[in-house]
Amino acid sequence: MKYWLILITVLFLSSCGYKPTHIYTKNVLGDKIYVDVEISLSDPQNSVLITDSINEAVISKFRSSLVSENRADFKLKVSLNSIGFTPIQYDDDGYVISYKSVVSLKINYIDRFSKTQTITSSGDYDFSIEANSIISDNKRFEAIKFAALKAIDQFISKISVRGYNLKGSEK
Repeated sequence: MKYWLILITVLFLSSCGYKPTHIYTKNVLGDKIYVDVEISLSDPQNSVLITDSINEAVISKFRSSLVSENRADFKLKVSLNSIGFTPIQYDDDGYVISYKSVVSLKINYIDRFSKTQTITSSGDYDFSIEANSIISDNKRFEAIKFAALKAIDQFISKISVRGYNLKGSEK
């Protein structure tokens, strides 16, 4: 039964013309990417976390390599718009037990056609804490990292749509 399900899934995906997102992002990005994350003087720790998240995404999600600025097909300049924490759940005594972190990024990019554009993307992450306690640094950093990854996923989605539209205009 498992064999047939896998076979049907493979046949369906191959017959409907499915292509992974990274195929469309390659239309816009190319293979070599330069990333410059603007370090916030008021919050350098979070800027470093976001830099790590973006570099991880470039390698794993874009399936591209990080290169120096003069060798790059695509240049990203990322700055942190905002980071926020909002209580989303309270216990019976009124203490906060869950928060939502929201990270907003402003991403300026120059694509391989030397076209400059700006995209704002945001991501959120829900997490729990112990009742009657404060957010620990570990929880805070983890929440910012995962929210930044979601913001990058949103950026990838927007780039994929542009890559798909670009593919359609080349026909």
